[in-house]
Parts: sequence; C-alpha cells; structure tokens
Amino acid sequence: MLIGIPKEIKNNEYRIGMTPAGVRELVSHGHQVMVQRDGGTSIGLSNDDYSAAGATLIDTAEEIFASAEMIIKVKEPQPQECKMLRSGQLLFTYLHLAPDPEQTELLVKSGAIAIAYETVTDAQGGLPLLTPMSEVAGRMAIQAGAHALEKAQGGMGVLLGGVPGVLPAKVIVIGGGVVGINAARMAMGLGADVTILDRSISRLKTLDQAYGPRLKTLYSSVEAIEAEVTQADLVIGAVLIPGAAAPKLVTREMLKTMKNGAVLVDVAIDQGGCFETSHATTHQDPTYEIDGVIHYCVANMPGGVARTSTFALTNATLPFALALANKGYRQALQDDSHLMSGLNVHRGKITCDAVAEALGYDYLAPTEAINSAQ
Repeated sequence: MLIGIPKEIKNNEYRIGMTPAGVRELVSHGHQVMVQRDGGTSIGLSNDDYSAAGATLIDTAEEIFASAEMIIKVKEPQPQECKMLRSGQLLFTYLHLAPDPEQTELLVKSGAIAIAYETVTDAQGGLPLLTPMSEVAGRMAIQAGAHALEKAQGGMGVLLGGVPGVLPAKVIVIGGGVVGINAARMAMGLGADVTILDRSISRLKTLDQAYGPRLKTLYSSVEAIEAEVTQADLVIGAVLIPGAAAPKLVTREMLKTMKNGAVLVDVAIDQGGCFETSHATTHQDPTYEIDGVIHYCVANMPGGVARTSTFALTNATLPFALALANKGYRQALQDDSHLMSGLNVHRGKITCDAVAEALGYDYLAPTEAINSAQ
C-alpha cells in the first residue's frame, strides 16, 4: 500500500502521524511511505531520519493526497485537506466530528473512508488510541491551569500547592476517566486540595482505594457540581462520551458564583466542551475571560508537548496502521470489531451513531457499509 504522512497544519500543531521507526515497520512489510519534507523537524525527527527508515520525502501535501492510498495524520483534516481527499481514499486520524459539522460535511462529500482514532475500542471497553493523548492532556491541564492562575495571566494569583501557613488551591476535576485521573494525580503531586466527581460508583470506589484520603471523591450531580465550582480555584473538565458531543455540565449561571480569577480548563473541547461558555482556543492565544473566570480551551493540548505526544500516539496507532495496510481496510475492519468501531465515514455515509445523532445524519452501521461496498 502507498501511505502518505503529511505535515500537520493546525495552529501550533507540531506532531506528526508516524515516526521514522513506524515508517521502517511499514516498509519492512512491503509498503511504500511518503512523508512530507520537514514534517517532523520541529520535534527533532529529521528528513534524514525518515529517508534512512525508507520513506520517500515529498515537498507538498497536495502531492501526498493526490497519490496515497491511505493518509495517516494526527489532527482532524482542515478544510483545505478535506478538499484534497478523494473517493475511496483511506484516512486514519483523530476526527472529533460530533461538534464539527463543516468537517463532517466535507468528509461526506469527499467519498473517503475515515477511521477516527478516538472511537477505536479495545476488549476492556477502553479507547486505546485516545488514551495516550488523554494521559498527556490530563497532565497538561494542571500545568496550564496552574499557569493561568498566576496573576499576570489573569488568574487570582494562587499557588497550586500553597506554602506552609497558606492553604493550597482547591482543584475540582469533573470526570474520573483517563484525563481526570491523570489531572488528579498531577494536582495531588503538586500539593493541591483535589476533589474528583464522577457518576460511576465503581470508578469512585477504585479511586478511593488507590489514593485514599489524598483524593476526595464525590458523586457527580448538578447540585454537587454547582456547590464545588463555587469553592474552586481551578476546575478541570474531563468528561467524555465516545464519539458524541460533550454534555454542558458547568453553566453560565454557575460562573457567576465562582471566585474572581478562578480558572476553567476544558479538556473536552475537542468534543465541543463541557462548559457552557467554552469555545476552542489555540496555543497561540489559549485563554479568555468571562464573568471574571479564566477559560483555557486549547483544542490540541498535547500538541504543546509534541515530541512526547508523537511517540506516545504512534506507539498506539502503529499496530492498527499495519493491519490496515497489510490487509486492506475492509478485511482489517472485518477481522477486528474494535477497529471497526473507529469507522466514522464511509463513501458518503455516516457510520458512527453518536455523530449521526449529534449532526442529524442518517446512520449506516459500519458492517453494512463494508458489505455494501464489496
């Protein structure tokens, strides 16, 4: 298979969809790999590294999209990239379609086959291609929140861990999944007063057993969230419904009860955000203020630590990329129901029920889509 790895073009996005080690694996299986020149240089992956691994260096994304059978990326294709996709071409990347009607429409029109990292599942009910970036984003959320709390950044001027004689910051984490656990661990490590909210009693029990009195656990309800954010210095939104738009759990009315200079970090912003007042920001301009509350809503947080993120992500995606290349997408999906869960768009049809429901499209089951195309 001819595989293309274009350079990412989203604002301040320096990750790349494949490392030289990944290229070498694909080439060793008999595949051809094209990598856009300078695609990885900003994170220390040189053109020579890719050439030595067996890649062909290509000057422009247009050339890659025009000839590759499978495109492997990191972030969702931007409008100009969507317009370069062609019917029957395979796209393997993060998509986050539910809150993005423009991208969805363009992918449907393209006729391409789009497999989303974030909806691929595993035997344990997890999301193996989302997990590494969720780990990164959860940890970064605390770094970003701590920075935003500084007075010069618009925050109230609170040190997360406090000092002897001064109380630490109160951190509220909404959601006890991978993002939430990693955020809580980082916040506890810095000495903050941390409470995590979740609707799963079994998850709260697991967290209680793992961390004991260092981590407060609380069942998530409207009343509980309302009470906790009122007292919070930093709130981390870490809620995920796979493939679907995130629920709005912190309302505009709740903002009015929060401390002046408190900080919200919305890690769910890729799926539309879990705060009513959230809108996507960039690493270049990461924060804004509403009702005295600082919002950090960067939509590609792991891109801020692009080298770490690239290696963490491609470690997880490579086995799936190999399966798609070795078997072709139809056979690979038929052989692996978990990879099948990643199919979001197939030749003009929406094959992810959460996306179809969120955006008002007719839903076609992935198995039906694959079978009808044969």
